[in-house]
Amino acid sequence: MAAITRFLKPSANSHVRICLYSTSAVAAESNPHAPSPFSDYKITRRDPSERNVQWVFLGSPGVGKGTYASRLSTLLGVPHIATGDLVREELASSGPIAKQLTEIVNQGKLVSDETIISLLSKRLQDGEAKGESGFILDGFPRTINQAEILEGVTGIDLVVNLRLPENVLIEKCLGRRICGQCGKNFNVASINVKGQNGCPGISMAPLLPPSSCISKLITRSDDTVEVVKERLRIYNEKSQPLEDYYRNQGKLMEFYLPGGIPESWPKLLEALNLDEFDERQSVAA
Repeated sequence: MAAITRFLKPSANSHVRICLYSTSAVAAESNPHAPSPFSDYKITRRDPSERNVQWVFLGSPGVGKGTYASRLSTLLGVPHIATGDLVREELASSGPIAKQLTEIVNQGKLVSDETIISLLSKRLQDGEAKGESGFILDGFPRTINQAEILEGVTGIDLVVNLRLPENVLIEKCLGRRICGQCGKNFNVASINVKGQNGCPGISMAPLLPPSSCISKLITRSDDTVEVVKERLRIYNEKSQPLEDYYRNQGKLMEFYLPGGIPESWPKLLEALNLDEFDERQSVAA
């Protein structure tokens, strides 16, 4: 697939405006001369005109980064790399850090930079060996230190920051379900928030499973009120410096979700100047 170069176009859309965090990140930021965890990892750095997009999706836990990143990866023909999935794959394995990761995730804490970087570097290296071009990262980076490490490895074209009010995020997270057999994700929450103080209302219909999955639904162990609130607190505390980092580079696009996928997807494509591309893909299909 030919490389796609996109520039954000001006939009009157009111929804658009142009962490995995650990003590190791603090230590690395206080010692800029410390060796990079990526020092032995090499990836070909191509000119943007010669490759596909290299985007990052940011947003609070439960905002829907994975859903929108996955849809865009299919549309653009690039891999969707979610660090959360990389962690869960390791959790399901009998690898040496699986037990440690289980304790961290169940307590609502965040995984160290070294672990995430190790998992991500292997994924990128494997993808390049298979001829992948471009990517959409979901869940990484979440600190300035991680962003600088990533920038030393490969370029980032655009950072999409998805936004939802905290009360909506909590309700979404508590409604998440996974089919224990097929592994697909669903959500049983029906969200209707009335607009007030000049802010628009938000309506999200549930994403219900087919009858074959209903009896096999499970809730993630970290989707409890206490754990979700703690994850949001930590994320909000640590996300602002990273947002400022990309905003100062002119790479940050903040997108305020107006509702569920039916309402938000076409507006996101419009903001990314991909609405016409989506129509061409639909016709071709």
